Amino acid sequence: MTALRQTAIKEMEKLPEDKVGFILQIIQGVNGLYNDNRSERKEAFARLEQLRKKGTVADYDEELASYREEKYGK
Repeated sequence: MTALRQTAIKEMEKLPEDKVGFILQIIQGVNGLYNDNRSERKEAFARLEQLRKKGTVADYDEELASYREEKYGK
């Protein structure tokens, strides 16, 4: 065990029991920042990809004209 960990444990031992819970929450929060699951990100990205509208527009000018006609009736 490193000296830094030993110091942290000694400081924890000095704390009253009702404060230890707060320290534990902080430690878990910090661990959550460093133990970021890549699989969660990949799954979220895959869900977004499924929701994304995929289209194949060959002629953008024609597509724009059709939207204008649909919206404004010209």
